[in-house]
Amino acid sequence: MIHPMKVVKGLKAEAPEPGGDTPALRLFALLETIAAKDQRHALQDLVEATGLPKPTLHRMLQQLETAGLLQREGDGRHYGIGTRLRRLAENLLLNDSLHGARHTVLRQLVEEVGESCNITSLSGSEVVYLDRVETAAPLRFYLHSGSRVPVHCSASGKIFLTQMSPAQRRRLLANAPLDAYTPQTLTDLAQIEREVQRVRKDGFALDQEEFLPGLLCIATLVPSPDGPSNLCVAVQAPVMRLDAAKAKLLLPALQRAALALSRIDADANGPRVLRSMER
Repeated sequence: MIHPMKVVKGLKAEAPEPGGDTPALRLFALLETIAAKDQRHALQDLVEATGLPKPTLHRMLQQLETAGLLQREGDGRHYGIGTRLRRLAENLLLNDSLHGARHTVLRQLVEEVGESCNITSLSGSEVVYLDRVETAAPLRFYLHSGSRVPVHCSASGKIFLTQMSPAQRRRLLANAPLDAYTPQTLTDLAQIEREVQRVRKDGFALDQEEFLPGLLCIATLVPSPDGPSNLCVAVQAPVMRLDAAKAKLLLPALQRAALALSRIDADANGPRVLRSMER
C-alpha cells in the first residue's frame, strides 16, 4: 500500500501521530487557512492565525512550496496559492458529482433560448468553462469545457469582479495581462471599474465583442447562500443573431437557470443550506 504522504511529490513522508493528527492533515489545515482569504500571507500572519511555532510553520511552507501547492511572491516574504493547488480546485469543479445535474439544467436552457450556454468559474485572472452546451444553429463559436477567457473582457469575469472589494480588484487587475483582443476591449483600469459598478447595479453583464469579434455574451451569477459565489451561467451567440437588446430579453430564462443551479448545490450541501436559501 502506498503511504498517503508519498502521493504528493515534494512533501516529506512522516509517520502518523496519535489522535488522528498527522503531518498531512496539518499541511491540509494550513492550505485551508491560506485559501480562506484573498490576500497575501506573511509568515508572521500565519503564525498568529494558526498558533504554530515559527520554525514549524516555515518548514511546512517550504514543503508546500516545493510541491507546487503554494508559491512565494516576488518580495520573498509572502505566500499565495500555487499552480498545482489551483489546478486541483479546477479539476474538482469540472469533475464533481454535481456535473450531471448541472449539465441537464444547461441543456434545458439551450433548448429554451436557442443559443450556446456555459457554466463558468473564476481561476486567478481567468474564467474557466466548467461546462458548455452548443446550439444546433449552424453558425456558432465553439468553446469546449476547460476553455479559458480573460476576466477583464468576459461577461462572467465582470460578474466575478463585482464580488471583490476595490482593493482585491485592483490587485488582481494590476497583475493581469489586460490585452486588447478587439477594439471594444476595456484595458484601462478606470474604465473597467466603471463597467464593474454598472454590472453590480444591473445584476448581469454583457460582453459585446470584447473578447472575440462577432460574439456577444450575457451572464448572471449563480447565487450562493453562504456568501460570494464562484459560478456564473451565460448565453453566447453571434451578433448577427443576438444584440444587447435581444440578450436582455433572455435574462428571465438565464436567471431561472441560475436559481436551478443554486438549488442543486444547496441539495448537495444539506438542509442547513436549503433553510438559508428559503429565508
